[in-house]
Amino acid sequence: MASKSISLANYIQSSPTLLKLIKPVANAYAHAAGYRQFGLRYDDLLEEENFQTQKALSRLEPPESYDRVFRFRRAVQCSIANKPLPKEEWIKPSEDVRYLTPLLEEIQRADDERHAWDTASVKKDH
Repeated sequence: MASKSISLANYIQSSPTLLKLIKPVANAYAHAAGYRQFGLRYDDLLEEENFQTQKALSRLEPPESYDRVFRFRRAVQCSIANKPLPKEEWIKPSEDVRYLTPLLEEIQRADDERHAWDTASVKKDH
């Protein structure tokens, strides 16, 4: 039986006190990273050269896929001009929701299950 691992993020989110302490630090870090000032969301930064990421991208609904391309094009234009977006167009923390991560987790679970079935061994009782 596989042991269930607990991620640090899940542990922090399960503790209201810890979340209250960590959330401002996390928001400050995201602000310092600068991707929101260019109109990008966190999941836009995930490595695309990964097979699982490519699979997840292919599962995006057309509107979300269009929005992703739009965010990239706008960010490239800002980068070329060497200027972030006007402050009112920055991605707000409430808008920076994970849209690709749930798909990646679903794909990982399916791959893990497939691997478990592919490597299952059958023992015959005598």
